[in-house]
Amino acid sequence: MSALAVNIPAPPSPAVDPRTYRSVLGRFVTGVTVMTVGGAGLGRAGVTANSFNTVSLDPPLILWSLALKAPSLSLFRAHEHFGVSILAAHQRETALAFARPSPDKFAGVAIKHGETGVPLVSGAMAHLECRVAHRYPGGDHEIIVGEVLRLTGGDHQPLVFHGGRFCNVLEDDPAA
Repeated sequence: MSALAVNIPAPPSPAVDPRTYRSVLGRFVTGVTVMTVGGAGLGRAGVTANSFNTVSLDPPLILWSLALKAPSLSLFRAHEHFGVSILAAHQRETALAFARPSPDKFAGVAIKHGETGVPLVSGAMAHLECRVAHRYPGGDHEIIVGEVLRLTGGDHQPLVFHGGRFCNVLEDDPAA
């Protein structure tokens, strides 16, 4: 007698409480970035994001996500290029300025423009200029994959986020 493979549907998983989910994922330490678009007469926008990650070395790809309810989503969709400014420890106020609703998040922030025309936050520890390679639905967010076209880096301490607040990075342990 031969055995038949039977697919038994798995029981539905219990609902995950959104506040618990956010709290648990807040335990993961992240860097802080400001994502920007601008130029070509389409307007400019910027948002603080810690949903940033590398995807591939060859070709060089990164990803980040933007809430579908973000007022700037249409501007990010309208531009082919975007900038990533990886913030340094001294740029907490810049991170907050781009995280809060404002008619002009760029007011009072020193900006330089990359070769693609995207605005980049001056004084950041690193800058990437990217071309949108892919967009994917991701629940209540849109996942944006960018091909890195240009990048620069500096020697600053990073701005990091953990447990709902900004934190400092400790120097390497010389005994390790």
